[in-house]
Amino acid sequence: MIIQKKHYFRIIFAFILSIVIIGIMLINSNNKNIIQVCFQDHCFDVELAVSIEEKNKGLMFREQLDLNKGMLFVYKDEKEHSFWMKNVLIPLDIIWINKKNDVVFISENTQPCKESFCQSINPGKNAKYVLEINAGLSKEIGLMVGNRIDFIKK
Repeated sequence: MIIQKKHYFRIIFAFILSIVIIGIMLINSNNKNIIQVCFQDHCFDVELAVSIEEKNKGLMFREQLDLNKGMLFVYKDEKEHSFWMKNVLIPLDIIWINKKNDVVFISENTQPCKESFCQSINPGKNAKYVLEINAGLSKEIGLMVGNRIDFIKK
């Protein structure tokens, strides 16, 4: 069976269009768990850790975290949430944020734990979100307890 030229071009066009659409869908699906967390003029593109699996893994085993990147742990309930640095390879600032989006505690320059037993960090404050960014950045941008954080969906 011979395919007429105009049908051939339609088939090729449909194939190329399908590839482009699939590519766009993949790009969008990879970004669906990324939002911006902003304090004044300083914003971080953060991955969301919402599921139990995402929260348990967090930033473990990552050898680096780009300058304006981070991870935001989102909890259903506002309560005390403890963190530890087991299997985390890079120092972090860990920032606890309440349901009003106010910073309630900052653990600055929290170092990786290389021991079999790792101390938990519990600020004794209720939080709905916990933000992890590179160590030293909270001090560098002037972030303090009581400051408000804004969340911007990308």
